[in-house]
Amino acid sequence: MKKFNYIIKDQIGIHARPASLLVKKAQKYESKVTIESKGESSDAKKLMAVLSMGIKCGDEVIITIEGNDENQVYTELPNFFSEHL
Repeated sequence: MKKFNYIIKDQIGIHARPASLLVKKAQKYESKVTIESKGESSDAKKLMAVLSMGIKCGDEVIITIEGNDENQVYTELPNFFSEHL
């Protein structure tokens, strides 16, 4: 299992467009990808679950990755967050 933290920089937070991109990215991997913020966690492969978290600019998220390709995900996903969130 691997984890990383990220503080959301997008002024609107995780709204429909970046949430959709995140879900599509997470779905490419075999590993389970979980997003956690403010004590709530959701499956990062489910759009409505991510959107319902109401993550805003300045919120810290914790991403947990668990599975056979977790090393690859751990290498690629932080870059995705930096570029899109």
